[in-house]
Amino acid sequence: MASAPQPQLPLFYKDLLPLNSRDHADWKAGTLESAAYLAATHAIPVTSDEFVDAQRDFPIVFSAGENPLPIALFGLNEGVNTFVGDDMKINEVIYLPAYARRYPFILAKLQPGSDDMSLCFDPSANLLGKFDEGLALFDGEGKPTEYTEGVLDFCRRFEEAGQRTKLFMEELVKLDVLMDGEIAITRNDMPDTPFIYRGFRMVDENKLRELPAAKLEELAKNGMLMLIYAHLFSLNLLRTLFERQLAQGKVPMTPNGAPAPAVN
Repeated sequence: MASAPQPQLPLFYKDLLPLNSRDHADWKAGTLESAAYLAATHAIPVTSDEFVDAQRDFPIVFSAGENPLPIALFGLNEGVNTFVGDDMKINEVIYLPAYARRYPFILAKLQPGSDDMSLCFDPSANLLGKFDEGLALFDGEGKPTEYTEGVLDFCRRFEEAGQRTKLFMEELVKLDVLMDGEIAITRNDMPDTPFIYRGFRMVDENKLRELPAAKLEELAKNGMLMLIYAHLFSLNLLRTLFERQLAQGKVPMTPNGAPAPAVN
């Protein structure tokens, strides 16, 4: 079984194989009970469709760089995920972004220059295999089962949400309302040594307020303003996330007891 072309694999994925009835006719899908694949990830991509749901649990910020993308923060430092326990499970009722829920599946282009996308999976996740028990991937005629069709539909809808997110971000950039984000958090026992977090972008509320009334009305009608406010409301959770990380002993410190530099 040949792996799909993979010059650079997406976040979480260690390998990609195209799912097909020839190689996987008798394979079944088990249960992905471990969240180990995201345990060392502090920022997970989120689509604009998910802002309203995700903002209840995580700060939503935008990545730095020329083409910013929305991300949900699970921690404030590289490699820190405050929602995955030592047992490699998420033991809280939270909204898990679709990017993480689709793993180990993904739609990928197998042929350079072609827009055709095939359903692929990461074999290292050990979700699929020649198991005695599980959900069949193909029926006796080699056709996708209801399970496989459901996975394909989920991945297609994720790609569609990704396109809407791309348009949303292009409009934010066009409106010029993004700014470099920075948050300083102080502990009661360290009032003079704040923890500084940078390396992300956020909507500038002042620039948002300065937009023409007609533009704000347009943003309200097309739903963008609601998404922008969901992002802004979620920023209140930055301090909550810091407190989670602190309680778990996962706030990096330098040898002399000062806050270690942190970049998202």
